[in-house]
Amino acid sequence: MDDEKQRRIVEARMKLRERHLGKIRDSASMSDPRPMGSGAPNRHGMPKLPPGQHQTKSWPVLDLGVKPNITPSTWKLTIDGAVEEPITIDWATFMALPQTEDVSDFHCVTTWSLMDSRWKGVQASTVLALARPLESAQYAMIHAFDEYTTNVALYELLKDDVLLVHAWNGQPLPRDHGGPVRLITPQLYAWKGAKWISRIELLKQNKLGFWEDRGYSDTAHPWRDDRYS
Repeated sequence: MDDEKQRRIVEARMKLRERHLGKIRDSASMSDPRPMGSGAPNRHGMPKLPPGQHQTKSWPVLDLGVKPNITPSTWKLTIDGAVEEPITIDWATFMALPQTEDVSDFHCVTTWSLMDSRWKGVQASTVLALARPLESAQYAMIHAFDEYTTNVALYELLKDDVLLVHAWNGQPLPRDHGGPVRLITPQLYAWKGAKWISRIELLKQNKLGFWEDRGYSDTAHPWRDDRYS
């Protein structure tokens, strides 16, 4: 991808984030004056471990019992719904987008936390900017190849550490953990980050995903112990 195209993509991403910057700054994980949890302050000033969590050294495997066999050559991601230009990108297009490396933590609602993972991928805000979300778009439904869904407020997806990752700790993301590409949402419980991501559907109104429809929290803030509705 040439420099001019990369510049236009970054510019579109920044404009999209700017539209939602107030909500990003006011979100629970960015502005909570008294977050619960334990340990020294971690990223965004949060305690290292959210309440009710324990640290694990391994990465447990949790899913719906289906592990789709998606390869880079067959993987595609669609961004549609309340957007100006619905798009579908393939692996080559995805890998040509600006890449981000980040270290963040992974907090599962089943009470374990995997700390200090090194991720590589594309910021969710970048792929969303390609489709130009309408100003009326406020939420997203994340769809996966195993038919899993989860709903996320758009401003949460636009945070800098929300990535579509293809690598974990220097290696390609394993199939068991959603490879070739999954979403990670470090400032929310991990069920908000779908494995084997296939589609991001922008919505004007909120709609419940798989676990949310079964009583899990819409907002899913770990440092508020915000597990269930």
